[in-house]
Amino acid sequence: MKRFLFLFLCLPSLIGAQNSYEQARLYFQQEAFQKAKPIFEAALRQDPANQKTREYLGDIASYRKDWDSAIEFYEGLVEDDDTSANYHFKYGGALGMKALSINRLRAVSYIGEIKEHFEKAAMLDPEHIDVRWALVEFYIQLPGIIGGSERKAIKFANELGEISQVDGHLANGYIAEYSDRENDAEMFYKRAIAVGGSPHTYTKLANHYEKINKPKEAIETASKSLQIHKRNQLNYHIGKIAAEYNLDAEWGINCLQAYIKNHTVKDGVPKDWAYFRLAQIYKNLGEKEPALTWINKALTQRPDFEEAQKERKLIESL
Repeated sequence: MKRFLFLFLCLPSLIGAQNSYEQARLYFQQEAFQKAKPIFEAALRQDPANQKTREYLGDIASYRKDWDSAIEFYEGLVEDDDTSANYHFKYGGALGMKALSINRLRAVSYIGEIKEHFEKAAMLDPEHIDVRWALVEFYIQLPGIIGGSERKAIKFANELGEISQVDGHLANGYIAEYSDRENDAEMFYKRAIAVGGSPHTYTKLANHYEKINKPKEAIETASKSLQIHKRNQLNYHIGKIAAEYNLDAEWGINCLQAYIKNHTVKDGVPKDWAYFRLAQIYKNLGEKEPALTWINKALTQRPDFEEAQKERKLIESL
């Protein structure tokens, strides 16, 4: 009887703790990290081994660019579960961002560990898109003398292509652009647009299958195409190439507006860059007023945005 009485008396505090944790998760999803952090810290004191709480705190540290704290959390998670591709990816990413924040001589000492954890994540999860993008950037940006390799970057870009054709073409285009092969870059970017398609592409595919009396295939084909763009980052990538290479303006505008609507800090690229790209597209179309509206929005959000300042002068001269 005493045992049941004890549980009964403890029940309100247990429910309160659970509700508090759920509130912290909600704050996290809303990017209210300042409110979420102390609740997760309190939860961690109660349960120091809880992996999910430690991951939340590592993510919050990452969003705040506190790389030392993020590294500490993710390193502990990797030690607890060496089979988690997600933990290896986040640990490698935090190490990479720490390396970018220090002098080059010290940064070199991080390279081996960054490579180890990214490649381990890729091996553990054959369909992990984000880590393959990270490896493309890692190998193409790293000087050859300390391990950089365009060949390895292309290898991971092609692996991306096996998971998502759009990502594969975008990654190969990025490599070509970084290596000053503009014609190749444009070719890959055009392929990305063609494979990714536009809302009109989905309609055409569906109509094709409906004409041959295969409504199921129509739905599946359109759904598969839409799923390619489930990752919000792709919306920005496609909007960027539409702006820079003057390709499919309508699709570029739709993708950038979707990026802005669904934006979270996890997407990486700030919204001011999406405003900038929209301004570029409207400038390419010769539409001065909407171009000015978007470039001014970018500058309102970040007044010292140098690229946007230059772009506004070009727009004003239309």
